[in-house]
Amino acid sequence: MPHIEIISASVREGRNSHRVARFFQSYLEQNKLATSHILDLKEYSFPLFNERLHLQKNPSQKALDFTERIKTADGVIMVTPEYNGGYPASLKNAIDLLYTQWRRKPIAIATVSDGMFGGTQVITSLLFSLWKIGAWMVPATFPVPKVKNLFDENGNPTNPEDTNKRAKKYIAELLWCIEAKKRMED
Repeated sequence: MPHIEIISASVREGRNSHRVARFFQSYLEQNKLATSHILDLKEYSFPLFNERLHLQKNPSQKALDFTERIKTADGVIMVTPEYNGGYPASLKNAIDLLYTQWRRKPIAIATVSDGMFGGTQVITSLLFSLWKIGAWMVPATFPVPKVKNLFDENGNPTNPEDTNKRAKKYIAELLWCIEAKKRMED
């Protein structure tokens, strides 16, 4: 069974994107599709980026833990809010901390906003950053508009039938990429 790390990118008080991270963890495990773990960037509380991990003299234990989790994951779901058309500095810090660990790693993006477009404006800038470091971008996204109306604080969808239908297609693409990568490496 593959293992998927879910990055919850927001570190704000009252954040809403974490609801979607919780949903995906539950969805993956309830449907027995993968094991998963949420990498909550609020808990990691990385300092402002100053150097890639492999160049740091005394990296923190949290940085080493994060690195190992990304390195050993079969795939990653990045759940990010949209801030003024971009993604939060917390996510940029986490991406830039690593380099080789992202190479050919299947990554699926889920975007979140309180507005009507579901954070879709953030996709372009995030895709470019990940593409530049050699990540394998899954050709499916999961935009979530008006997130507070669609998920409660525990990640339970208000319309499970529709949400699960969308999640099924999104996760199927990620799992396909994970399997394709595995076959290419064998």
